[in-house]
Amino acid sequence: MLLDDHSTPTTRPRVALPARLALGVLLGAAHALAFAPFELPWLQWLALAGLFALVLDDPRPRDAALAGFAFGMGWFGAGVSWVYISMHVYGEMPALLAAAATALFCAFLALYPALALWTAARIDAGPGIRALLVLPAAWAGSEWLRGILLTGFPWLASGYAHTSGPLAGYVPVLGVHGTTLLSAVLAGSIALATQARRPAAALYPAAVVVALLAAGEALRAIEWTRPYGDPLRVQLLQGNVPQNLKFADGGMKLSEEAYLPLLRQTDPQGLVVLPESVFPLPLSYLPTATIESLNAVPQAGAALVFGIFIEEGSHRYFNSAIGLSPDGAAPQRYSKRHLVPFGEFIPWGFRWFVDRMNMPIGDQQRGAPYQAPMNLAGQRIAVNICYEDLFGAEIRAAWRDPAQAPTMLLNLSNLGWFDDSRALPQHLQISRLRALETGRPVLRATNTGATAVIDARGQVTAQLPYLTSGILGATVQGRTGETPYLRWGDAPALAAIVAMLAAPLLDAWRRRRR
Repeated sequence: MLLDDHSTPTTRPRVALPARLALGVLLGAAHALAFAPFELPWLQWLALAGLFALVLDDPRPRDAALAGFAFGMGWFGAGVSWVYISMHVYGEMPALLAAAATALFCAFLALYPALALWTAARIDAGPGIRALLVLPAAWAGSEWLRGILLTGFPWLASGYAHTSGPLAGYVPVLGVHGTTLLSAVLAGSIALATQARRPAAALYPAAVVVALLAAGEALRAIEWTRPYGDPLRVQLLQGNVPQNLKFADGGMKLSEEAYLPLLRQTDPQGLVVLPESVFPLPLSYLPTATIESLNAVPQAGAALVFGIFIEEGSHRYFNSAIGLSPDGAAPQRYSKRHLVPFGEFIPWGFRWFVDRMNMPIGDQQRGAPYQAPMNLAGQRIAVNICYEDLFGAEIRAAWRDPAQAPTMLLNLSNLGWFDDSRALPQHLQISRLRALETGRPVLRATNTGATAVIDARGQVTAQLPYLTSGILGATVQGRTGETPYLRWGDAPALAAIVAMLAAPLLDAWRRRRR
């Protein structure tokens, strides 16, 4: 195999296992800095290159898995430990139990990089094939699995680090998982180049790096979609209601005092948006005066979207969005379909765990798999609620009916559960990648942040400060047309992952036959 012939790494002393584990934790923590709010995508390549280098010299499956697990503990411990805030500060879970649950959660997520490195070590391949095919494919495959198993948790999937920079050009073509794969190929190339026996042998992986970066920059210049309709005036409201008071006694009055004055300050034009569960009561329980204040917006001439719980039957609650049009048409509705485990539905066998938290309306119903976009203010608006915009394949389902293809996306969120932690800028970065995948602008209306407008190229064009109250006014241009990702979804990325893993397996089988 040509790559192996020219890329044999230098023989070096084996690093002791404790040192490997400590290095894995440090590399994982560095990897977390690749994402918002730091946004250092190049650091991802270096961190992954360091991890991959640990298994190029002596790929023992057990040691490789432990290194991957250590990397995952550093990565998720630094990146998503803000879940502790929701459990202890707002869920009122005892601190020790919340800390243990946070550690277990990070350990569970760390199993995925452990699986990736174990798989790569099990496949018989030389260092060149391992670095450029096996490790990247196993890494991207484990990231895809993390997004689907047990309802999925793709937060901080590696591709999200590339909303800016040269790899952003691949996002409209291959989506987040394809971008993860290419980022891992870059990391594998760096690892291979640094371990080459001769300087000339480093030219092959260096050429891969240059080619991938150059192609990504070229793709960034392509405009995949085109303008649709007139520019739309939007007003996004952020009330900054403290999460610990929202569902307490007096929470309804507090929400009214935060949002109704803002509502009266809006201009009677375009689209006005209130965030997820803007009031702590279901729609049918709202006071008459509050209903009248909401209805006054479309009556004055602006379309309105607001997040609210809807009760159907006896204690069947839906986390929903209602759209009202100035033309008097029937209200339009979207209900959240991808619910958060423990926060919005209770997995089997974990009732005891949820009962130790103060989680209002913590057992909800799912909306239908396909719900048509809202036709408001001359645009077709595909709504998703909070955590749902982590799932690009599900967002893509809004294009099922070409006649109703969305012209923009709208995310309603309430991240008050996480204070001003990294969860807020990380969620904003996720929405930016959805804009790149779909070639559509994304509107974000949140209770505490990040309330923002993102253009079709994934750039934030307007944003309110975190943990403040205010109205974000902006003009947004809807878009039509298809990106390659909208047309093909994750299929090309998954096919590449399978092919990259199958090639060395087939080669090993042929060599055994010979």
